[in-house]
Amino acid sequence: MYSIICKIFVSCSQIFCMVNVEALFSITYGLYVVCSGDKECGNGYISNTVFQVTSEPPRFATCCNKNNYTSEIMQSKGNFSVSVLSTDTSSDIFSRFGYRCGREFNKFEDLSVRYGNTGVPIVLNDSLAFLECKIVQTIDLGTHLMFIGDLVQADTVDISKEPITYQYYRQVKKGLSPKNAPTYIDTAILAKSTTIETQKKYKCCVCGYIYDDKVEAIKFKDLPDEWVCPLCGAGKDVFIEI
Repeated sequence: MYSIICKIFVSCSQIFCMVNVEALFSITYGLYVVCSGDKECGNGYISNTVFQVTSEPPRFATCCNKNNYTSEIMQSKGNFSVSVLSTDTSSDIFSRFGYRCGREFNKFEDLSVRYGNTGVPIVLNDSLAFLECKIVQTIDLGTHLMFIGDLVQADTVDISKEPITYQYYRQVKKGLSPKNAPTYIDTAILAKSTTIETQKKYKCCVCGYIYDDKVEAIKFKDLPDEWVCPLCGAGKDVFIEI
């Protein structure tokens, strides 16, 4: 029995040695702002796990890390909204909903927000469309909870825009998944999975964001001139080599 346990432990600890993480990045995801709550208490986060699970009745699901403040609100309020983001989504949206804590900061401040039939906040900034759902089931997935909700309403905001994908966010905007995201992979693992000749790092002088050639698909020097910092939106010219 001891030897079996040891083998299982070794197998689990070495799983990423057997997986090319670049293969995981090829899976297609959208990017969304998922919110829950009401005017008195609300929060939201960036999600790439939103999908329709049934058509009759129309039912949608999303996943949220148990440590996320929004997860608590979803469990207490029983609702969620989904704002479908576009390719021109501002760095401010990704920063406030992906990297800032709603316990300490009002994520809806100065944004265009409407409130749905369930009272849930709906972010309209940089959105193509939105959904509003009433939660009917919650599934424990270990680190995350899956919330399944019946569709209450859905409408378009600006369908002339293109929806953003996780691949676009990663390769063009050079964004990374927040630690609580289902697709988060430690940068140390990314570094081990990729062989790169040079290992230069560049720092944004505005917000301190680090662009690391060692873990990115494109070297900093090869980025287009119009590329901007994924956190603060500053131009490439404010980065310095460190």
